[in-house]
Amino acid sequence: MTALPEALQRWFEARGWAPRAHQLAMLQAARAGRHALLVAATGAGKTLAGFLPVLADAAVAGARPGLKAIYVSPLKALAADVERNLMAPIAEAGLPLRVETRTGDTSSDAKRRQRADPPDILLTTPESLSLLLTWPEAEAMLASVDTLIIDEIHAFATTKRGDLLALAAARIRRLNPTLRLVGLSATIADPPAMAQWLAPGGDVQLVVGEVAVAPDIRILVPDGRIPWSGHNGRHAGAEVVRLVEGARQAIVFVNTRAVAELVFRDLWAENDQSLPIGIHHGSLSPEARQKAEAALASGRLRAVVATSSLDLGIDWGDVDLVVQMGAPKGAARLLQRVGRANHRMDEASRAVVVPGNRFEYLEALAAIDAVAANELDAEPHRPGGLDVLAQHVMGVAVAGPFAADALFAEVRTAAPYAGLSRAAFDRVLQFIATGGYALRVYDRYRRLVEFQPGQWRLTHPRLALQHRLNAGVIVEAPTMTVRLGRGKALGAIEEWFGSQLRVGDRFMFAGQTLELTGTSETDLYTRLSRGEPSVPTYVGGRMPLSTNLARRVRALIADPAQWGRMPGDVREWLALQQRHSLLPPADRLLAETFPRDGRHYLVLYGFEGRNAHQSLGMLLTQRMERLGLHPLGFVATDYVLGVWGLQPISDPAALLGGDIVADELEAWIKATPFLRRAFRDVAIVSGLVERQQPGRKKSGRAMTVSTDLIYTVLARHEPGHLLLEAAWAEASAKLTDMERLKILLERAESQLLVRHLDRVSPLAVPVMIEIGREGVRGMAEDALLQELVG
Repeated sequence: MTALPEALQRWFEARGWAPRAHQLAMLQAARAGRHALLVAATGAGKTLAGFLPVLADAAVAGARPGLKAIYVSPLKALAADVERNLMAPIAEAGLPLRVETRTGDTSSDAKRRQRADPPDILLTTPESLSLLLTWPEAEAMLASVDTLIIDEIHAFATTKRGDLLALAAARIRRLNPTLRLVGLSATIADPPAMAQWLAPGGDVQLVVGEVAVAPDIRILVPDGRIPWSGHNGRHAGAEVVRLVEGARQAIVFVNTRAVAELVFRDLWAENDQSLPIGIHHGSLSPEARQKAEAALASGRLRAVVATSSLDLGIDWGDVDLVVQMGAPKGAARLLQRVGRANHRMDEASRAVVVPGNRFEYLEALAAIDAVAANELDAEPHRPGGLDVLAQHVMGVAVAGPFAADALFAEVRTAAPYAGLSRAAFDRVLQFIATGGYALRVYDRYRRLVEFQPGQWRLTHPRLALQHRLNAGVIVEAPTMTVRLGRGKALGAIEEWFGSQLRVGDRFMFAGQTLELTGTSETDLYTRLSRGEPSVPTYVGGRMPLSTNLARRVRALIADPAQWGRMPGDVREWLALQQRHSLLPPADRLLAETFPRDGRHYLVLYGFEGRNAHQSLGMLLTQRMERLGLHPLGFVATDYVLGVWGLQPISDPAALLGGDIVADELEAWIKATPFLRRAFRDVAIVSGLVERQQPGRKKSGRAMTVSTDLIYTVLARHEPGHLLLEAAWAEASAKLTDMERLKILLERAESQLLVRHLDRVSPLAVPVMIEIGREGVRGMAEDALLQELVG
C-alpha cells in the first residue's frame, strides 16, 4: 500500500476521511513514473486523485521554484471550481503551493505576471494553454512542468479542442520528456483507446475508481400517458415543478439553448410558490451565467434550467435531483448529467427523465438500461484536423523561428496526428506561407517565410498579435448581441434569427419576453414585454441520438417480452403496429408506403439520428425528382424519416439502391450552404481570415461575405486547395453524419423489409403529425388518430 505523506494523512483524518483505493493507486502510478487514466470516480474525489501526487510531492520536497503542474478542463467554470476545492487541502495541510487560473476571463495583467512569476499549479483550458505556448518565455516556464492533468478527457478526444490540446501536450513533452500525463473521466466507453490518445505508445496505468451506488433514474409519465408527438417534455411542466418543490436543489437539463428558454417559461407559469428558478446556457452573457452559478452554489436558487453548460463535473450547491427534459440522446450524457446530483459515493444520485413523445420514452428506457449495464457511447477517434494543425504551426512560429523537421517529428507524437504524412505537413506549411496557389499573389496571406533551408519564421512581427487575437477552435454561428435598451448585454443569438426580426417583434431570451425596439449591424436593442412571444425562438444547437441507444431502442421495439415495463399506451401502440404492419426488426430496416389525402408516403425506421435521416431525406427527394415522382418534402427525426410526393413509391429498394451517396451527395452538398459554412469554419480556425482586429470584432455577416468570396475563388482556380478538402471532410462528417448515413444505406441494400399499406401505420403516426405541423396547422393529429382507430 502506498503511504501518504504525514501532512496529507493528517488532513484526511481531520476530515474524517480515509484515502480511497483509486486515490492511492494514482499516487503509486506517479511514484512509478507512469502515466495514469482514472475512470469511473466522481466529484471532488476524482479531481483530488488527479492532484494527489502533486500535493504529496510538495509535502515531501517542500517549496521549489517553477510551474509544476497544469490542469486542463473543458470549462472555465470547472477550472474555477477546482481551484476552490484544491485550496482546502493545500491550506489545511500547509503545503507550499500557489494555485492560479488562466482562462479567457483572466486579466492581461495577471497573464503577464504569470509568465514572469508562474504559480506552482496552473488551471486552464486548451485554448488558453495553446496561447500560452505562443510567448517566447513559455519554453522556460513550461520546462519545469512534470504533470499535465486533463479532466473530463472524454469531452476532448474526438473534437478539434482535443486536437489542439494534444498538440500542446506534445510540445510540453518535447520541453520535458519525463512529463507525466493524467486523464480523468467518469464516462469513458473504451479506456484502452483513451489511454492511447492520452499518451501514444506510453506506459499508462488504468485506474478504476470505486463503484458508487447505482443512480436512481426513473421516467416521468404524467397521468399514465405519453404524448404521440412533441419534444422536450414540456407537456409535464406542472409535474416538474412539483418535483422541484420536493428537492433541496434541482438542475433541469434540456438539450438546446432555445428549449431552455421555453422550459424556463413553462416552469415559472406553474410555479405557484414562486420558488427561485434560474436559467443557464451558453448564449447568455458571462455575467448572467456567473450570477446563476453563484446563486446555485450558495443555495439561493432552488432550481436552474440548463443546457450542457452545466454538464461537467462541478459540485453545485446542495443539488439532490436532476431532471432531464426530453430524451438524453446518449447513455454517457445521461450518466454525466445524473452525476450533478449528489457527489457522494455512498448515496444514489437521483434523476427523472421526462420524454416528449413515445419514441423518446423508448429512448429514455434504453438509456437507463445502458447506464445500468455501464454500456456507454463510444465515439471513434479520428485524424486531427489540418486547420487545427495550421493554427498550431502558426502559434509555434509566433513564439519564435522553428525547424520544420523537428516540428514534424513533434507533431506526430500527438495521437490525432500520429498518421500525418510529411507531404500533408508540408502542404500545411505552404498554406501558411502563401495561402495556396490561388492566393499566393496576395501579401496578406503570406504569414511564414523560409529564411534558411528548413528554417521558418513569421513574415512580420504584427502577425503575433493577430494570431493571439484570433486563435481558438470553437467557431460559433454568427451572432448578434441582445441588449436591454442601449446598454446591458443579455447575451447573443444567431445572426440569421436576429436579422429576420422586425421592430415590435417579441421573443424569449434570458428567461424573459423581450420586444425589439431597434437594431444595428451587431446589436439587437430590446425592452421587457408582458406579451406572449410573437415569433419562434432561436435554435441553439441539437444533439443526435447515439448509435448505442439506437441499437437498444430497436431491440426494445422488436421484443414484446420487454413491453411489460412500459406504460399501457406505449404497449398498445406497439401491439397495434404488430397487428397492422410489422415491428421494425432489431437487425433490419423497415420501410412502409401508404397513401393519404392524395399524397403518397414512404416512412423509413432507420434509428440512425436526425442528421443521417435528414441527409438521406435530401438525397431521396433529389433522386425522386429525377425519377419523376414529384416529391413534396420530408421530415426527419432521430428515429424515422418520412418522405412524401405526388406519385406512389412502388419500389423503395430501387429508390435506395445503387450508390446514392456517390450519385447524389456531392451535388446536394454543393447546392446547399453546408459546404460554404464548413469552409468558413476551417478558414477561421486555420487563420486564413480574422474574426478580430485590435479594438474591433468583425460581424458574422462580414465574416461570411469574406469567406464566401475566398471559397468562390478557390473552387474556381484551385479545387484541390487544403481548406476545400478540410471543409468537405467537415461537412460530410459533421453536417451529414456520413458514417451513420452509410450504415443506414448498407442496411437498406441488404436488410430492407417493405410493407405496402393502405393507410398510416401506428408507428408512423408521430412523424405524420410532424409532417402536419410542417404544413398547415389544424386537425391533423385528430384526423390521423381517427384513421388509425378506424
